[in-house]
Amino acid sequence: MQSLPLQFCQWLAASWVGTSIRESDDLFSVIETAHVLGIVVTAGLIGIVDLRLLGILLTSTRASELVRPLVTLAWCGFAWMLTSGFLLFWSEADKLYFNPVFRAKLLVLASLGLNQWVFHRFAYRRIAAWDAAPRPPRAARIAAGLSLAGWLTVIALGRAIAYV
Repeated sequence: MQSLPLQFCQWLAASWVGTSIRESDDLFSVIETAHVLGIVVTAGLIGIVDLRLLGILLTSTRASELVRPLVTLAWCGFAWMLTSGFLLFWSEADKLYFNPVFRAKLLVLASLGLNQWVFHRFAYRRIAAWDAAPRPPRAARIAAGLSLAGWLTVIALGRAIAYV
């Protein structure tokens, strides 16, 4: 007997939406392009924040002046990326269910969410104490380094999905 998640993935792929995306000459490519643009916006904006928190970029700018507006915009990019990514998944859910690279990408995305939560729960909560410092405290730098590495990994894994 097949697992419920596998059955759900097979149902998604066989649905009219999954079939339409997969069999269209243009639709999959348009959605994939939208997905890449969402990743560029998300990872690009978060990368700027991470480089500031690492003390590498824009060190004369208060961290809060970058974090608030750029993270808000990054959430918009993330929503775009998530929506387009789900549509791509929908079209090939039965294949992606078994793809170890796809699973690794999801795990890295989940760890990035946890990293962001930990950063905002602990280091960012005390930003008033280090906001203008060119080099933020170690906890903020560690979170930024993990974030930067995580987003680079997500991008690399996303590219590798098609080759596994």
